[in-house]
Amino acid sequence: MKILFSLIASFTFLAVNAQVSADDILGKWKTDEDKSVVEIFKKGDKYFGKVVSLKEPYEEDGTEKLDKNNPDESLRSRKIKGMVLLMDFVFDDEEWEDGEIYDPESGNTYSCEMTLDGQDLLKVRGYIGFSWIGRTTEWRRVK
Repeated sequence: MKILFSLIASFTFLAVNAQVSADDILGKWKTDEDKSVVEIFKKGDKYFGKVVSLKEPYEEDGTEKLDKNNPDESLRSRKIKGMVLLMDFVFDDEEWEDGEIYDPESGNTYSCEMTLDGQDLLKVRGYIGFSWIGRTTEWRRVK
């Protein structure tokens, strides 16, 4: 009986300590294929992410990469480095949800949700309409 109680207490302790807290997502993350580093920050009760570095920051002609595929022509001259591409996420039940992710390669904005797998792997799921119709990428924490 003592062994059973000890096992239950141990699992309870581990489960409580393994829970994700809202600010665990803060910091710098290397995107899939190491194309960029995104810094996730908090503003009020919401979470955002901006591009802080790019693997290839310049076009072939030496100019900085711009948001040339944006459907809003007035935004096509903004630089990708420094751009906020994760917007308005709220934390609920170990998940950051109700946000959007902008893809500068396509110029599309998608609904998005994010979850942590451990402390150093972030699963970012962009989708249209329903979350089960989408794509998940894995970002790794920059140490």
